[in-house]
Amino acid sequence: MKITWLGHSAFRIETGQAIILVDPFISQSPSGSKLDFDSVTKGVTHIALTHGHGDHTGDVIRIAKASGATVIANADLSDWLGHRGVEKLDPANTGGTVFHEGFSVTFVNALHSSASLTEDGISHSLGNANGLVFHFEDAPTLYHMGDTDIFSDMALINELHQPEIALVPVGDRFTMGGAVAALACQRYFKLKTAIPCHFGTFGLLDQTADKFVAAMEGSNTQVRVLDVGGSLDIS
Repeated sequence: MKITWLGHSAFRIETGQAIILVDPFISQSPSGSKLDFDSVTKGVTHIALTHGHGDHTGDVIRIAKASGATVIANADLSDWLGHRGVEKLDPANTGGTVFHEGFSVTFVNALHSSASLTEDGISHSLGNANGLVFHFEDAPTLYHMGDTDIFSDMALINELHQPEIALVPVGDRFTMGGAVAALACQRYFKLKTAIPCHFGTFGLLDQTADKFVAAMEGSNTQVRVLDVGGSLDIS
């Protein structure tokens, strides 16, 4: 499995049978916009969304229409996307699992909001915010935490899914900060690898993952801070 950070909370996950984009906010992202859009979206087969905020759904319609990729999202967000011309949708909701060739995705809790301003200028609810747990036939289990604070039921997520890799928001203000994110990783999970995200994109966020890295010192989890566009190969 190859994991590439596309800035903010956006990732490209490549396995033997699928190329998945998670939360593809790229072209309008201060960090992701520096990447070659065609290259980082090439060959995508699936798009998975944690929630409906624009900094997570930014390019989903464009990519879905151009690629024909299946979009995996909560039911409310799926309806919203369907009304905007996205044809291949696989809706679910918290606790549910969807199955695709070579992998499955389970929607788990996240402590956050999920809404979007639409053309009428009104904020519309787009379902619950979620974390996403990916089980692969040929790769370790991966947990994208989405935008969230720490919560004690993370222990149940670990009990049910036992993720080995986590994509962890650490930027503070809109998610947990680095020290709290490290507590979540160490108290509730037995991760082999943690990759921080949701930092440095905007001025309101922590600009580095340094607090997370410092708080994870001495743990058994390998922390990998990727550059935007940087990749990690995991067997």
